[in-house]
Amino acid sequence: MRTAFVGLGVMGYPMAAYLAKSGHDVTVYNRTTARAESWCLEHGGQAAPTPAEAASDAEVVFSCVGDDDDVREVLLGENGVLASISNGVLMVDHTTASATVAREVAEVAGGKSVGFLDAPVSGGQAGAENGQLTVMVGGAKDDFERGAPVINCFAKAITHIGPVGAGQLAKMVNQICIAGVVQGLAEGLHFAKKADLDPALVIESISKGAAQSWQMENRWKTMVNDEFDFGFAVDWMRKDLAIALDEAATNGATLELTQLVDRFYAEVQDLGGRRWDTSSLIARLK
Repeated sequence: MRTAFVGLGVMGYPMAAYLAKSGHDVTVYNRTTARAESWCLEHGGQAAPTPAEAASDAEVVFSCVGDDDDVREVLLGENGVLASISNGVLMVDHTTASATVAREVAEVAGGKSVGFLDAPVSGGQAGAENGQLTVMVGGAKDDFERGAPVINCFAKAITHIGPVGAGQLAKMVNQICIAGVVQGLAEGLHFAKKADLDPALVIESISKGAAQSWQMENRWKTMVNDEFDFGFAVDWMRKDLAIALDEAATNGATLELTQLVDRFYAEVQDLGGRRWDTSSLIARLK
């Protein structure tokens, strides 16, 4: 298919690459032109100077940018995707953003007979690079069925959650759960250290039982060794938790632990850890 990919960050760059590897014709746009040119040298395709020009001939347009304001700029702006497309094109936004902005985009898209899916992803940079992302999708069922085979190029699991906005709400649940798990793991490892236990032996034992988690399997050793220069950054996690906390203020959900962990991440930022991996919660305990 003729596709466009807007936003070539640590997630978008490999996601777009999997589209190209799967045989799709890909036109890319990135705010930093040199990165788009580098992508084309590596994967073929072509670069465009604006999101509108990238999308102008596409059947499916993907985007993966930073936050709500970025989504509005690249999709709804003067040179945004919706300035150049209409009638049957499908937009798939992989940004972790608010359900509110997803609904805003869907309303404008619907007025131009353009389909829209909010489809945030989980799996981090490694998941994107390995084509193993988990995708939670909001939007019309027929749009989902159209988009899923293409999304599958870089995903291991795709789930239609509900109408537009539902994908973003599900991603909020994902981040809420991760925040609690990482804090629990950080405290457990900290306790083991204070109790003069061998963390490797403790993890070997408890990871076979009910305490097991992805975070435990993949992050315990780096947490113990104070290695945080990889993975999903604290700044981005705080952005995501702020979205969840804002939504909770609207729907009445009680997120006491999430509020607490968000404050802990603020302390990590104060330690200089804005770009550290989210597992750096253990740093403030030390």
